[in-house]
Amino acid sequence: MSNVTEAAANAAEHAGPTAGEYIVHHLTHLNSTGHPQTSIVDFSVINLDTLFWSISLGLLTIFILWLAARKATSGVPGRFQGFIELMVEMVADQAKGIIHSEESRKFVAPMALTVFIWVFLMNAMDFIPVDLIPLLWQTASGDHHAYMRVVATADLNAALGMSLGVLLLCLYYNVKIKGAGGWIHELFTAPFGSHPALYPVNFAMQLIEFAAKTISHGMRLFGNMYAGELVFMLIALLGAAWGASGATGPMLFVGHVLAGSIWAIFHILIVVLQAFIFMMLALVYIGQAHEGH
Repeated sequence: MSNVTEAAANAAEHAGPTAGEYIVHHLTHLNSTGHPQTSIVDFSVINLDTLFWSISLGLLTIFILWLAARKATSGVPGRFQGFIELMVEMVADQAKGIIHSEESRKFVAPMALTVFIWVFLMNAMDFIPVDLIPLLWQTASGDHHAYMRVVATADLNAALGMSLGVLLLCLYYNVKIKGAGGWIHELFTAPFGSHPALYPVNFAMQLIEFAAKTISHGMRLFGNMYAGELVFMLIALLGAAWGASGATGPMLFVGHVLAGSIWAIFHILIVVLQAFIFMMLALVYIGQAHEGH
């Protein structure tokens, strides 16, 4: 009986993960605890893979912009310089239409361009085959159960972290443009008026407004990228099932290729659009900080 049990255990070990185990594995972060952690937000755990990929792609963004600035010429621009100039003009036009302070735009417009390229690069990591980098990481670490998630924006911690950064900029410009006293006065008198009885209601509404903007800003990016990442995993499972499905195997493989190609093309729009929306909302929220109620 013990031999039968041991043989069954060995067979189960070498049979490979089930569909559920496969998805859970790919949704688990490499974190500071060294143990599987699938909860979305836990302040006691640091997701090391999210930190690595977000910081690395942030440095890559800075390098790209530095390279464009270093190679900029007054003559006929090359393709790379022309593309960067097109991006700069697009962001500058958007910032000019939203933020009317020329002094503020000197910082906010370059910040918005950096955010757009940074978020785009993090989103674009979703185009890498879902098993490639985790497999390379498993090979390098020697751990069959090693975890590695590469789409930083599909981690709510990263998305909310960036939206909190935008919130801090909004608070900064509220104080800079209106003065500390003017902004505090606005907190207690807008939107319903300056009657003392309305001070608590106004202040509560202001807090709700700031919280709603920040949470929705991060959640929108996270939700779209998390869903896209999950769809790619499901498509990968469709391709993995072809070998064990008899006569329907080739059909599953063809479906995997077609679905993967169609979703990848559609996902290009999502990747670009989500980066643009995140940038535009950052501009809108900072622009609102320049205006009084």
